[in-house]
Amino acid sequence: MTPGFTRFAAIDWSGAKGTRHKGIAVALCEAGSAVPRLVEAPDGVWSRTGVADWLVGIAGEAPTLFGFDFSFAPPFVARGGYLPGDAVPDNGPDFWAYVDAICEDVDLGAASLLEVAHRRHFYFGKADGVKADYMHNRACEAHYLAGGGGKPSTVYDAIGAAQVAKASFAGMRLLHRVRGDVPVWPFDPLPARGSLIVEIYTSLAASAAGRAKGRAKMRDLAALNDALERIGSQRHEGAMPDDHGADAILTAAWMRAVAGLDTLWTPAALDRQIAATEGWTFGVI
Repeated sequence: MTPGFTRFAAIDWSGAKGTRHKGIAVALCEAGSAVPRLVEAPDGVWSRTGVADWLVGIAGEAPTLFGFDFSFAPPFVARGGYLPGDAVPDNGPDFWAYVDAICEDVDLGAASLLEVAHRRHFYFGKADGVKADYMHNRACEAHYLAGGGGKPSTVYDAIGAAQVAKASFAGMRLLHRVRGDVPVWPFDPLPARGSLIVEIYTSLAASAAGRAKGRAKMRDLAALNDALERIGSQRHEGAMPDDHGADAILTAAWMRAVAGLDTLWTPAALDRQIAATEGWTFGVI
């Protein structure tokens, strides 16, 4: 049986350098059909540490499902290691602790891991050779692609606006900081009660709401409200949020709509090794 979550939070994440990040958006909703609301940062613009503090602060108030849109670990299974040839831990939580220990970047940043500590594993441009040599994926991503879900990004690609590398390794630092207060699925088992953190694709929510591939982004209020209504949420009133806010609002509503489905918590392809090393994206079956 799935736990009885009564609140649902989706966090659109950022790995940008610095201490305040306009790319972070937090949306929260309760059980029912009320539209998710954007949570204001304490001082106007979210920091990553601010999100961590907020999460820990509210996790004990009510059973909350928190979703973050970054990769919770690098690929491991296909190559037998996160950074083959380098001495690093071989399970998710220990690897998060390692990332946190070696990164002195401000606000849980992790650019130094990519740019200095383990530079040879990441693609920054043509000088690094053939990009295809860096395009390694996790078991979940391979499964998603095989099922027609679309081409996933890899944490080893560190170039371009669409790269997820910096956000993911920064996110691993956050997971290390908060895991003592809130478990992280599937590295930790599904709890009988209480709050939980999961990895999400905002594109899964968009697809469930009828958004076609390549049109996941909602550019106006009509598109956002159509998507919300398709997954059983009330409409968003007021001004149209930016891309990050719209993604977070729709994804929080989608999490609420599907969190009670047992099949999403027991993907057939998720085994113990994958759960311990790579994790799994909530909603991929």
